[in-house]
Amino acid sequence: MSRNFLVVDPEEGMPILKGLASPARVAVLKLLHEKGALNVNEIAEILELPQSSVSTNVQMLEDAGLIRTETQKARKGNQKVCHSVYDEILVVFKNEIKETEPDAIEVSMPLGLYTGFEVTAPCGLCSVDGIVGLLDVPNTFLDPDRMKAALIWFTRGYVEYQFPNNARLTNTSIREIEFVMELSSEVPGTSADWPSDITLTVNGADIGTWTSPGDFGDKRGVFTPDWWKLKGSQYGKLKNFRINDDGAFVDGLRISDVSLSHLKLDEHHSIRLRIGVRDDAKHPGGINIFGRGFGNYDQDILLRLKTR
Repeated sequence: MSRNFLVVDPEEGMPILKGLASPARVAVLKLLHEKGALNVNEIAEILELPQSSVSTNVQMLEDAGLIRTETQKARKGNQKVCHSVYDEILVVFKNEIKETEPDAIEVSMPLGLYTGFEVTAPCGLCSVDGIVGLLDVPNTFLDPDRMKAALIWFTRGYVEYQFPNNARLTNTSIREIEFVMELSSEVPGTSADWPSDITLTVNGADIGTWTSPGDFGDKRGVFTPDWWKLKGSQYGKLKNFRINDDGAFVDGLRISDVSLSHLKLDEHHSIRLRIGVRDDAKHPGGINIFGRGFGNYDQDILLRLKTR
């Protein structure tokens, strides 16, 4: 069963925040989420609150769109039955969504479309519907159903993707290249303190390493499906790797001197991206790669070419 999420921008969702700004109303929401539909009398009895107080708070929650109600016939007159609407409510500060720059070319690569791999167990793949193949069997990465993968994990090794170098088609030169993806470490179970050195390689050149702080399972990922066990990896960090003439950067922090000239983009019709954990990594803590339908960001691996 899919989960219902509400994403609230504080600047736009003040009525919703006001609806949550009461221990009594939060208690009502939690009760409906746990017990299912209840009428006002039942809520008042369970929470040991005056019926008049519950009626007022229910009305505020309904006005905020946090619950829905329906009137049903009772033995004496009618009764108002309350239903929970959302499984989770997320409060986020939304940035203004900018349109793709006119000089940028984007390609979104599904997780399962890797062109090469070499992984060690524990490892596995899953789609939004279930596990693909067998767990902890590297040869499962050859399963045709890998094309549906929405989450990939392994201990050491790599997966490699081949993106089209579309700048050649437009006869433009590349001034910057970006890769955006959601990543975390990988440990049996989860651990927020489990560092892992994740290295990106582009056209054979190691552009640098980002150390993931852990494998996150404290709460379900925003898009992680219900069937995925709560003790498993739930979400990662959205990382932006960028390479230009000045070097390589992750989230704006310089990680190496590798620049565009090292990638020899003009000589290749494709851009080969390798994501992995090296055998000589100082922190070989494995890797999770989250794709569309898993984690906190509903996207696959994004390549962005900025041209001039």
